[in-house]
Amino acid sequence: MRRVIKAKVLQGKKTVALARWLIGKHLVRRHAAGRLEARMITEVEAYDGERDLACHARAGRTRRTEVMYAPGGVWYVYLCYGVHEMLNLVVGPRGRPAAVLIRGVEGASGPGRVTKALGIGRALNGAAARRASGLWIEDRGVRVPRRLVQATPRIGVAYAGPIWAKKPWRFVLTDHKCSASAVLIPHIPNPRAERPRSLGGD
Repeated sequence: MRRVIKAKVLQGKKTVALARWLIGKHLVRRHAAGRLEARMITEVEAYDGERDLACHARAGRTRRTEVMYAPGGVWYVYLCYGVHEMLNLVVGPRGRPAAVLIRGVEGASGPGRVTKALGIGRALNGAAARRASGLWIEDRGVRVPRRLVQATPRIGVAYAGPIWAKKPWRFVLTDHKCSASAVLIPHIPNPRAERPRSLGGD
């Protein structure tokens, strides 16, 4: 089973629960000449709106954070330390700036490695997480038991103060067979399944 995660799903779940739910889903990238690459998501962090002092939107709307106020289902990509592109999925309803940082996928542990491995850059900032943009998320029927997902504080957010820095909103798949160091299983595209849909399709 392969099913593109629709925007309405990303808009209807609470941020932290959605971040946990994304573990085991697949990040799918369309490269040049239509080649597809799919990697299981193995590590994420939740950032929950203006109240969350670790969130970029803690100071309200800015040119950079404007995309976070869009309805869930678009990508927020920014440059960290002038070096690494960071991939985030905007979630929740319009006007509530929340996002999930994709920190790890099969074969790439760390957010900078994720974007480098999949050729993701800021050109995707604000793009919809659907086939038309060339980057989307699929549910492929993988069900990850809760016991295999470790919840820890987020990384590098000491600036948020002790309360927010200690929130256990980083989720990591601990099963060694599916960890971020696992060998990538190539995705063989099904031309029928991957045919582009209309704007209302996914």
